[in-house]
This record gives sequence, C-alpha cells and structure tokens, in this order.
Amino acid sequence: MRKLIIIAALITSISAVAQKEASDTITTRQLNEVVVRGEKPQVRGEDGMMVVDLPGIVKDKPVNNILEALGYLPGVTNNNGMIGLTGSSNVTIILNGELTDMPLQNLYQLLYTTPVDRLKKVEIMYSAPAKYHADGAVINVVLKTPTPLDGLQGQVRAGYNQAHYASYGKGLAATYALKDWTFDLNYGLSRTKSWNQEESFSNHPFNGKHTMIEDNRRRMVQNWSNTIFASASWKTLKLIYNGQIISDSKQWSFSSGTLGDFTNTYNMLSPIGYHNIAVRYITPFGMTAGGDYTLYSENRSQSLFKDADYILGSESRQDINRWHVYIDQQHQLGKWQLNYGAEYQYSEDHSSQHYDISGNSDFDDILREDVASFYAGTQQSFNRGVSLNASAKVEYYHNQYQHDWNFIPQIGATLQHPQSIFQLNLSTRRIYPSYWELHGGTSHINDYSTVIGNPKLQSYIQYDAQFNYILRQKYVATLYFQYGDKATAQLPYQSPDALNLIYQTINMNYKRVVGLNLYAPFGTGYIWNATATANVFNQREKADNFHDINFDNRKWIFYGSLTNSFKFSRNNPVSLSVDVSYISPSLQGIADLSAIWKIDAGVKWLFGKKHCFELDLKADDIFNRWSPTMTISHAGQDYRMKVRDMTSNLKLTFIWRFNGFKPKDNNSMDTSRFGTGR
Repeated sequence: MRKLIIIAALITSISAVAQKEASDTITTRQLNEVVVRGEKPQVRGEDGMMVVDLPGIVKDKPVNNILEALGYLPGVTNNNGMIGLTGSSNVTIILNGELTDMPLQNLYQLLYTTPVDRLKKVEIMYSAPAKYHADGAVINVVLKTPTPLDGLQGQVRAGYNQAHYASYGKGLAATYALKDWTFDLNYGLSRTKSWNQEESFSNHPFNGKHTMIEDNRRRMVQNWSNTIFASASWKTLKLIYNGQIISDSKQWSFSSGTLGDFTNTYNMLSPIGYHNIAVRYITPFGMTAGGDYTLYSENRSQSLFKDADYILGSESRQDINRWHVYIDQQHQLGKWQLNYGAEYQYSEDHSSQHYDISGNSDFDDILREDVASFYAGTQQSFNRGVSLNASAKVEYYHNQYQHDWNFIPQIGATLQHPQSIFQLNLSTRRIYPSYWELHGGTSHINDYSTVIGNPKLQSYIQYDAQFNYILRQKYVATLYFQYGDKATAQLPYQSPDALNLIYQTINMNYKRVVGLNLYAPFGTGYIWNATATANVFNQREKADNFHDINFDNRKWIFYGSLTNSFKFSRNNPVSLSVDVSYISPSLQGIADLSAIWKIDAGVKWLFGKKHCFELDLKADDIFNRWSPTMTISHAGQDYRMKVRDMTSNLKLTFIWRFNGFKPKDNNSMDTSRFGTGR
C-alpha cells in the first residue's frame, strides 16, 4: 500500500510540473498551424429545389459573367449562349426570385454583362411554384446584396472576341448601399459582327420530276448594342429599369447556286428599342404588389437583288406596348405556408409589312392580347426530412384568334436522408407563339426560300416530370419525361406546286422525350477538378398534317460532356481549363441531324493587389465542329443542309475590380415573342 501511495504522489508531482511548464511557456511558444479542410457541398435540396454553389464550381474557370457560368450547373447546357435545362422542355431565368419579364435576348445580354462575382448561389426548380409567376422549370439567380459597410463596389470589363470577324465590348457593374437605400447599376456596350454559312441541296419534286437546286448562302450581321440595368431600393420598395438599344444594325446575305446569285440586305431604319420599367413593394403584412410597363419598337427594310436586278423590297415594323400587374399574399398557418395571388397582362402589338414589288399581300393591323390568372399554393416541411410544395393556377388567354381557359398544376416533393436526397417534380404550362408569326408575314431569303408566318398557329400544352436523386450533395441523377401536346417546330418544306422552299412554324401532334441524365464531379484536390455529364434519351416527334404529308420520327440520342480545371499549386493565380462535349445524331421534327462535338480551352490569371485584376483567354470550339448537317428524306421530301457557322472563336477579357469587388474563394426559358426576324 505504501508503494502505491508513493507512486501516486510521484505521478501527481510530475503532472504538476508539466502543467506549470506548460503554463509558464505557452505565451512564448508558437503552435504549428492547424488546417481543417472540408469539402463544401455543391448541391443541396431545399423545398423541392436544388441549391447549387455555382461560384465554387466556376472559381477556377475562365468565366467572368453569369451567362457563361450557368453552363456549369448540373443538368444545364449552354449551346452558343442559349441556356437549356436537361429534363425540361424550356426554362425561365429569374433574378432574386423576381421574374424579369424581358425578351430572352435582352435577358441574356443582362446576364452577360453581370459579373460572376455578384453571384451568391443558384436555385434550380424543375417545377416552380406559381408564386414565382413562371410556369415549368426555373433557374433563380440569387445575387449578393450590398451593405452600407461595403461602400461603392464594382468592376470594369473590356473584351475582344475573334471569330470570322472581330467583336469587342466593355461594361461597368457597380453596387452601393446607404442606410435603407440600395443601388445597382449594370451597363454594357458591344460591337458585334458575325458570319455563318449554309450549303443546301434540295432535290425538289415538281411537275412529276425532281429538280436539284443547290444553294450556298453566306450571312453577316453587325450592330452596336447598349444594355443598361438600374435599380434603386428603399426598404421594401424597389424600382427597376432595364433596356437595350441596338443601333447601326445591318444584315447581308449572299446566295449563289443553281438559280443564280442573290444579295439580300436588311437595314434597321431606326434603332431597335426595348424599355421596361418595373416597381415592386412588400407590405408589412406579407403582401407583395408590383407591375411593369414594356415598350418595344423595331423598323427594318429588306431589299433582294438577283445579280444587279432589283427583285423586291419590303418594310416591316413592330411596336409593342405591354402592361403587367400582380399581387401576392403569403400566410404562415402553423407549419403550413399558404400563398395565393393574381396577375393580369395586356399587350398591344401594332405590326405592319408593306412590299413595293412582290406578289405578297401587305398587312397593317393590331393584335391585342389579354392574359389573366389566379393561383393558390402551399408549402410544408414534415418530419423525417419530407417537404412538399404544390400550387394550382387558373389562366384565361384571349386574342382575336383564340380564347383559352387553362388549368396549370404544379407539385414538388423532397425526401432527405443523411447521404441521399430524393425529389419528384410535376408541372404543366401553356406555350404561346410569337406575335410576329401570328400576323402571317413573309420574309424572302432568296428567290427560292421564304419564311412564312402562320395565323393558325396554336398555343400548346407542355407536360414535364422529373425524378432527381442527389448523392452526397454532389452527384445528381435525373430521370425525366416530357410531352408537348401540339408542340411547334419550324421546318423546311418543298412545295409541290412551285419551286419554292417554305420555312413555317407548324403544330405537330406531339413531341415526347424520356431520358436519364447523370452528373458527377470528381478530381484530385486543388490540382484537378472535373465534372462528367451523360444524358441518354429517346425523342419522338409526330405530325399527321405537316403541310400535305405526315411523319413519325424517333431516335435514341446521347449527350456527353467533360469539364476540367487545373492548378499547379493551391495559391497559384493561374488556372487552366479544358472542356469536351459531344451529341450523337439527333432529330428535329421530320429532319435528322448529324453528330456534333467541340473542345474548349482557357486560362485564367488573377494578379495585382488582392487579385483585383483578372485576365481570361478562352478558345471555344477549337476545331469548329459544333454545327450539324440536317437531312430530310421522307414522303418525297429530299433536302440536305450543312451548317458551317463560325462557332470557333477566341475570347480575351480584362477585368478590374475596385473597392473589394473581388472573387471569393468562392458571385424564359421563356422564348422571346418580340421581333420581326421570324
């Protein structure tokens, strides 16, 4: 026992000495740096939507604007600047949960001029609740909100793009907050000149025999574009202006072939103007009221020559006035959230087309359109990781051609486990044709090919369903189904009554797509980060009355992409990227499309104090293979067109960020119904 007491006393003494030494020396010793590294989730599931850390995904990419960044979202494709969402027939892009209500071209221009540093996160909703005032799939771009402590922040950008011709542009983005005020400004100026080429071989059936008509068409487009987005917020009141003015807009088309040499010129007689003013107010009791006014104007002339002979000329004009108002109310009833509201939109489209030499009829009329709707929805989170959102909207549509009552339901459900997230989405929506197509105007490409409007074109109902499985907050599998009842397509048709190739948008019986999309990020620490996407789907398009014939076209199609980014050290200011994409042979209505592929590469360099400067160099479609060949061989139709767009281009962008506006370690689709170029 005595030995045990001595041993215990000795241990206590040694412990006391050690504690004293540690206490006496802890102020003079420096501990080695302890670094705990974790992987930030790329994808999270919340209330039926996917919340994506897009800034973290693109931080090493030569990407400097939000439009380019969206192409790296799970399931999202960026096809020459056109954003699509796999598993959905169409997608609407909104900002901070608010529908921008602008034409697609203007929205894309705004996203192109908005720095990726402004981006906070992105929310993907395959079936957006009706409270967002957007049917079907939605990508919600959430921007960072400035605070008074930030002061004036912003960036200046200058860019140069070399394709067949050179284009260049510059932009300014700035934010400022003062007490209860917040200001946002985004301005972009660009000079664009583009080129593309189409080689067509039309074995035209006429008078009981076939006549081969070959045509080689080169087209050039140039313009100046001014885009501005400005907003001012005071507490819960917000005023927004966004607009675009396109000036010095010209288009030339040169055709040579069997029927001779043609020159087709389009000139804008006045700048294309788009102006939208919106106001939004949130009351203290949960009601949101807002409205906007849109003014759009376009006036262009066309002149068609065969050799030096003047064949025809026309002047087309479109003036649109559109008013839109809405009101939303939200209540919290225990664990249930109840929301309901109404909206009304009135548009007046005054369009005209006059020919000086042509057999086509002139028109000058006004198309008035009313759309009114009421919705109700609910949202609830249950125990065991289950959440549900559902809504239903009743819509009335009216113009002089049709009157429709539409019932548009939506449902989204989420089940979350520690390692897995399951999501089910169901939605419907009605898709309306463009204003210009309903007037039935005609545009001549040359003496053989014409684009004709269709006053009988009907809106159609689109049904979409998706099932998402998200593993470990980064791997995503999407099983999807799409069905467009009376879906539309614009396709060429060889008239049996004359040597005339007609492009016209028509209603098919239906378009059906079923497929599986897989998204998987992987890599080796900071050195290499990659994302693989594989999409396998079966597409079928059927029409019993495609002019005087019918078709039933179906095909299995594969889309695959692999994006890669490389860094040589963790803090290296230089990063490299190489991206590869491929689409197997596909279809569009009666037409079959060949396989296409592309390779993109780029380098990103951050330099200067606190990395306030950025230089991006990117080569898109290095081998110029992202253009298909279209073939039609069915029911006497025999046509082939090879598209030779200059999709290969080199982009150089310089950025200066001021006052802390810097990258962090990691900021509809609604088809435009405006325009005479149909």
